[in-house]
Amino acid sequence: MDTVPPAPKLLALALQHVLVMYAGAVAVPLIIGRAAKLPPAQVAMLVNADLFACGIATLIQSLGLGPFGIRLPVMMGVTFAAVGPMVAMASNPELGLLGIFGAVIAAGLVTMLIAPFVSRLLPLFPAVVTGTIILMIGISLMRVGVNWAAGAPAPNLPGYGEPLHLGMAAAVLVLILLITKYAAGFLANISVLVGIVLGCAAAWAIGRMSFARVAEAPWFDLVLPFAFGIPVFEPVAIITMSIVMVVVMIESAGMFLALGEMTGRKPDQAAMTRGLRTDGLGTVIGGIFNTFPYTSFSQNVGLVGVTGVKSRYVTAMGGAVMLVMGLVPKLGALVESVPLFVLGGAGIVMFGMVAATGVRILSGVDFAGNRHNLYVVAISIGFGLIPLVAPQFFRAMPHALAPILDSGILLSALMAVVLNLYFNGPGTATQADAAAAARAQEAMH
Repeated sequence: MDTVPPAPKLLALALQHVLVMYAGAVAVPLIIGRAAKLPPAQVAMLVNADLFACGIATLIQSLGLGPFGIRLPVMMGVTFAAVGPMVAMASNPELGLLGIFGAVIAAGLVTMLIAPFVSRLLPLFPAVVTGTIILMIGISLMRVGVNWAAGAPAPNLPGYGEPLHLGMAAAVLVLILLITKYAAGFLANISVLVGIVLGCAAAWAIGRMSFARVAEAPWFDLVLPFAFGIPVFEPVAIITMSIVMVVVMIESAGMFLALGEMTGRKPDQAAMTRGLRTDGLGTVIGGIFNTFPYTSFSQNVGLVGVTGVKSRYVTAMGGAVMLVMGLVPKLGALVESVPLFVLGGAGIVMFGMVAATGVRILSGVDFAGNRHNLYVVAISIGFGLIPLVAPQFFRAMPHALAPILDSGILLSALMAVVLNLYFNGPGTATQADAAAAARAQEAMH
């Protein structure tokens, strides 16, 4: 794990990590930027800021920096778990992007403070809880992917549901499925990215994608802190994002335990604290540099297992590559120029796989011997669907509670934790560690 491969091999292995995570890494700034109705140039800024902060967080996590960094081969990226609450904040004129950045910074600080104690929370998150939460994340994101496939962020916008948009999205989806089935090795691992690239080529060929903004964008520019203004620190938004970060830390702990098994260096309590503290530091850096909460990417942990390459210097080089990519505005402009209907075909796959991961985790839950688990899943999913199927359900509630009540992910998480405590009580720390590592292994496959 402490071996530095020769430079050509180091760069090639690092690029492989970057390609595996790239489509997922840029999806969140695209979702939030469009939910906030930002102009294309500012959406491109979010993409560049995301790549830049990804790189910094990955370097710290892989190499270590004092009390930060688990020093394992980890790639950091924006978590999908925060998308639901952030979309609600972006749609709230009193919060918007500045409210998101304020909540992200504050939640990152909270994460750093509670990192030493989070392992004690693991017993609150057995498989029945985490599986339900991850399933709900996938279901919530699917609405975004479906709207993208229709060609517009919402049904009331021009071009929504045009046959051409639906056909192109379907073609991208079919292409991804063909690559996944018939390709092998690395190509199969980046099927989503390949599908997006080929979809863009087809869209350009029929005149539905323009590179004008790419041509106008400079080759190099700095990512500046607080580029959108001074963050707004709103208490309920901060509490909401802090709850999200607790869930993120629980999943990160599972990833670290799984990586420890793969690399033969199981993290002790001090190492685990350093790793979780870096989730918080990465999130603070994200808020300062105009982006979002960070966590370890499961697909990259899976890549370590697939390739057997355990060197943390490979992921550190991947972080350096991401950082440099963040300083190239043309790249952000290129990502922003990808037509929504192309992203839609890929989004259905990406977000559907998140939901499928939740289902896989739930498949290991004992439903036959403990029927109470059925109630935990059923009621938690029911509450999580409220904002999706009845957006006005909580309209008489205080407006300040909107970031919580408008997020199906958070409602589902809160209900799953409470109901599991009610029916099953808390487990033990040993059981929680074993279950977290097992869930991480499931997520990686």
